[in-house]
Amino acid sequence: MSGIVGSKLNIRGSGRIAKLGTDGQVLTSAGAGKSANYETAASAGGTSWQSVETGSTFTAVAGNGYPVNTTSQACTITLPASASVGDTIEFTDYARKWGTNAVTINPNSLNYQGNTTPQPVYDTNGESICIVYMDATNGWIPINDGAVVKETPQNIDIEYLIVAGGGCGGIGGTGEGQGGGGAGGYRTNFGGAALTLTDGNTYTVTVGTGGTDDKTAGNAAESGGDSSLAGTGIATITSAGGGGGGSRVNGAAGGSGGGAGHNQSGGAGNTPSTSPAQGYAGGTGQSEEGGGGGGSSAVGANATTSYGGAGGAGTANSISGASVTYAGGGGGAGQSGSSSGGGTGGSGGGGNGGLGSAGANATGYGSGGGGASDSNTGGTGSDGIVIIRMADGDYTGTQSGGAVATDVGGSGETTITYTSSGSFLG
Repeated sequence: MSGIVGSKLNIRGSGRIAKLGTDGQVLTSAGAGKSANYETAASAGGTSWQSVETGSTFTAVAGNGYPVNTTSQACTITLPASASVGDTIEFTDYARKWGTNAVTINPNSLNYQGNTTPQPVYDTNGESICIVYMDATNGWIPINDGAVVKETPQNIDIEYLIVAGGGCGGIGGTGEGQGGGGAGGYRTNFGGAALTLTDGNTYTVTVGTGGTDDKTAGNAAESGGDSSLAGTGIATITSAGGGGGGSRVNGAAGGSGGGAGHNQSGGAGNTPSTSPAQGYAGGTGQSEEGGGGGGSSAVGANATTSYGGAGGAGTANSISGASVTYAGGGGGAGQSGSSSGGGTGGSGGGGNGGLGSAGANATGYGSGGGGASDSNTGGTGSDGIVIIRMADGDYTGTQSGGAVATDVGGSGETTITYTSSGSFLG
């Protein structure tokens, strides 16, 4: 039998040195000189890193390190119920998702930085924490608590469709037809150069609502709300709300301009200016007929002495996997005759001696509302829409709001469709 006594290694039996202790242990000594005795003990040489933790809870053990992956859910980590001075535990953000799903530390009745409550929360992407137990007074104290900038950022390419809310149609004056609402601004890069985003950043989507207030005679109706895409590293992309239809006044300017009321001028489109243009101007009015609201691909038609002007045509886009026409202008109202209706993709047709038709949220996103005649109500504009498209492998699975479709049309690409505001993680 082999062993160590004092400072000498004794070998007995077969003459071979027997294994001392277990894997990972080291020899330690007690005493000095020839009288020193040696024994095996756990190594204090470093952290014992564990497998990746993906659950919503787990209990940490002193001396260990834990990669914590919160891609799917937040995590609460319970510290040991008892601790000795010098005990060390480490945690690191494995997937850089703590900013989305945070890590909470449960001190388990021991102090953490001198207190038992509240429980500390770590919510920064890329963060790593090393905590050491100091004493009963202060308990666990972080000696390293910081986020690490990702030095190897990955880029993802996206395509987008951003359509703003359509403008409301003008209210009818006595014996007069008024202007149709302009379509919401229309901006897209589908089929063109992709927009490059950096992973780990959150991007905000705003979806503009359609104009609902037709005001009173002698005013332009309410314009639609802006839609946009914004986030770190990109210039905000904004589509302007469609201009409201005029009632005895000019149509309002907007993504597409509102049609004019009684003997007035249509509102300017592509306001503010973008390239390519996000929309077109509204049509002019006649003595009793309203001009059509501008659309995303054509101006609103001018009224004639017998008819309200048709709304400008919308634009077809297949980013969703199916061809859909968006952002058509609302038709101007006819008093002595009739309206020529909303533009293609704009379901807000003009009123004919009555109410203006509303833009339809379910089909004609971004369409202008129809103008009204004879003191009746103008049609409301439809809400906007934002669609984001990317490779299936680039979708992180993390977003707020929006409807997700993967492998759209067998393309291997994912779309997130927003009909109200939200966000997504790049």
